[in-house]
Amino acid sequence: MPITDPFATHVDSLTGPVTGGFDITPDDAADLASVTRALMVSAAGDLAVTFRDGSSVTLPGLAPGVIYPLRVRRVLATGSTATGVKGLI
Repeated sequence: MPITDPFATHVDSLTGPVTGGFDITPDDAADLASVTRALMVSAAGDLAVTFRDGSSVTLPGLAPGVIYPLRVRRVLATGSTATGVKGLI
């Protein structure tokens, strides 16, 4: 039986549920393939990011398994100690 999606005609929004995701390898020089709607880490630590607007900051002490609603275009290796970074879209 084929899968059905009763919400297929609804427009995605930042307040709606996550519809996709990808693994992120922190990199100081390369932007992500897609700007995220949110981030999650599997091991606690700091995460250095560049937001969609180009500003950069290090987010201290992220907890594993928490969905952080962050629109980022890059996750930096320098300054990041959290591991298992996931981009959610």
